[in-house]
Amino acid sequence: MLIGAIIVFCLVLLVLAFLAPRLSRHFQRAGEKPMELGQRTGSKAPGKLGKWFQKPFSTSRKAMQKSGAKGREGRAKTPL
Repeated sequence: MLIGAIIVFCLVLLVLAFLAPRLSRHFQRAGEKPMELGQRTGSKAPGKLGKWFQKPFSTSRKAMQKSGAKGREGRAKTPL
């Protein structure tokens, strides 16, 4: 369920970044806040568990950053 929500968020962010690049930065930061919190909380677990618990959140943050960047990059390349 969480994976599906992250995928949908990334797709919406990609489209928003293409249509409104400035607005997409605020939307991207708002989506990254819960991921940062989860990553920080997961990293507090002892030993290897800390790495394992924070990894899904860091991977999700990277995906959000990439989708926003690709949308803005695509917008920059269009001859509008």
